[in-house]
Amino acid sequence: MRRLAGLGAAALSLLVLPGCVSAPMPPPGTPEFAAAQASRGYDCGLRVDRGGIVAQMERGERARFQAASRSYAVSAYRAPRACGAGERARVQQELARLAGR
Repeated sequence: MRRLAGLGAAALSLLVLPGCVSAPMPPPGTPEFAAAQASRGYDCGLRVDRGGIVAQMERGERARFQAASRSYAVSAYRAPRACGAGERARVQQELARLAGR
């Protein structure tokens, strides 16, 4: 009986695991990419200059950025939050570039 319960728990974890895997990264240069980087910046505990990022975008891209940001905010609750030093530095550099600094 214990073995059956253990197999059931393993099967359940396989069903839940895909929910923890994040979606593929959008292509660089898109508002969705900028939103993904901003979301990852928050995950890494970085200061994110959303105003600076939005200021670099054309008017039509701003709505796409905001929509993508909302979707990442919702999915961030289920995403892993670990951020290594290398990734943190890379995300920080990308955020600075996106904000025009």
